[in-house]
Amino acid sequence: MLSPTTDSMHAAYIGFGSNIGDRLKHIQNAIHILSKMEEITLQKISSIYKTDPVGYEAQAQFLNGAAAIQTSLSPLSLLHTLKNIETTVGRQHRIRWGPREIDLDLLIYGDLCLQTEKLVVPHPEMHLRRFVLAPLAEIAPDVVHPVFQKTIQTLLERLEDDKSVLKKEECVLYSY
Repeated sequence: MLSPTTDSMHAAYIGFGSNIGDRLKHIQNAIHILSKMEEITLQKISSIYKTDPVGYEAQAQFLNGAAAIQTSLSPLSLLHTLKNIETTVGRQHRIRWGPREIDLDLLIYGDLCLQTEKLVVPHPEMHLRRFVLAPLAEIAPDVVHPVFQKTIQTLLERLEDDKSVLKKEECVLYSY
């Protein structure tokens, strides 16, 4: 949805993933809710990628992707909104890096570098994860990481992560 004033809009990027139940449906539901938010304009969504788990590896493969948005929300308000969407879609909190119905991560918020107890922007591990960089590079290859001052495409090309990240068949997540 369009916001009343575009002067206060900020570009942000969100990573999403699911590996429990109907993974694609969980992602579709989250994107649908996100697209209906008054303070958020959905700009672009990546393809869906089938990916190996990272951290806790004894779990099912994930479906992952990324979305580009414009938002009038502050970074902390956006984080709160993403956590509320996770709850609405049915996320159950288990173990860290464990299975989840839906995960929505704030990856980048403009050129902001922020470190608080509740939020670190840019996402502190995104530059180490192929399952984040591959979909993000698809929709925003020239966006510059605010800390490393390298484009997302460059970070992806230099990544040593060998986890499997395969583009899945085209899936309709949102109709513009």
